[in-house]
Amino acid sequence: MPDPRRTDPRDGATLQELVAHAIRDTVDLARKEFALFRAEMADNVGSIAKGAAFFAVAAVFAVASLIWLTQALVYGLAIIVQSTWIAALIVGVLLAVVAGAFVLAGKSLISAATLVPDRTVRSIKRDGEVISERTP
Repeated sequence: MPDPRRTDPRDGATLQELVAHAIRDTVDLARKEFALFRAEMADNVGSIAKGAAFFAVAAVFAVASLIWLTQALVYGLAIIVQSTWIAALIVGVLLAVVAGAFVLAGKSLISAATLVPDRTVRSIKRDGEVISERTP
C-alpha cells in the first residue's frame, strides 16, 4: 500500500526512473519554450509586415506629394521667368543634380562597404594558428 504522506510520485524512484523523468521534463520544457518562441516570432513578423505596409503607403503618398510640389515649383518659377518650358527645364536640371549627388553618395557607400566579414575571418585564422601551435 502506498504511503499517504508521500506527495511526490518520484519519492523512492530508482535512479533510472529519475533520469528518465528529468529528460522528459527537459524535453517538455524545451518544447514549451520553442512554442512560446514561435508564437512571439509570429506576432513580431505580423507587426513588421504591418509596419512595412504602412511604409509602402507612405512612400506612395510621398512620391505623389513630390510630384505636386515639383509642379508647383515649375508654375512658381514660370511666373518669374515668364516661360513654362524654361521653368520646367530649370527644375528638371536641379532635380537631376540632386539625384546625381545621391547616386554618387550611394555608390561611395556601397564601394566602401564590403561583404567579407573581416573580423570573423581574422578570428578563424587566429583560432587556426592557436590550434596549430598546440598540436604537436
